[in-house]
Amino acid sequence: MAMSKGKILLVDDEKKILSLVRAYLEREGYQVIEATDGQQGLEAFRRESPDLIVLDLMLPKIDGLEVCREIRRTSSVPIIMLTARDEDIDKLVGLELGADDYITKPFSPRELVARIRAVLRRSHPAEAAGTPAARLTLGELVMDEGRFEATCHGQLLALTPAEFRILAALARVPGRVLSRGQLLDSALGESYEGYERTIDVHIKNLRHKMAAAGAGEGCGILTVYGIGYKIKEPDHA
Repeated sequence: MAMSKGKILLVDDEKKILSLVRAYLEREGYQVIEATDGQQGLEAFRRESPDLIVLDLMLPKIDGLEVCREIRRTSSVPIIMLTARDEDIDKLVGLELGADDYITKPFSPRELVARIRAVLRRSHPAEAAGTPAARLTLGELVMDEGRFEATCHGQLLALTPAEFRILAALARVPGRVLSRGQLLDSALGESYEGYERTIDVHIKNLRHKMAAAGAGEGCGILTVYGIGYKIKEPDHA
């Protein structure tokens, strides 16, 4: 029996979508768990420890946003949100709660599988590349790309894969300004067809998490208005 490429939790109340996406994912070698409402989704998440979650926004019992919020209390597992409405506010709220990506219904199952593959690859960049992982140190910020872990002032930051990659892109070039487009490419890949405001939401989340870890000027993300973002170079004694 072939080894599974990963365990995917699908949470959607449309059984036709579940059946179709399951067929495509299993053909690609993924193990699939299904849930048809928010409560089942949370129970399956706690029971199965999936590698990635595909989560519909509009769910019975507990909606997708609340499910995402609850999962992010304890886990940084990658989450791709499904929305039936092509509205920026839905995407932004989902991203603010910690979703890594989104896709709007109706969608091609092939596109969703490609997004899943890309998000999983970004979650384990060193494994995907087959190369030794880098360790970045910038003042009190330390990033281990092999473990996909970041600490600030010795405190572990609970980052999503997208947040980690954005922070790593900035930390590699301290003091240099990166545009939203450059950060989007670094975090989500050059083939990603999202919009640049996605980066603003991830930056907001990063600042909040770093501040909670006691980050000061030494590992703060600065806005360069009209251009993009940079991370401040550490002060040298």
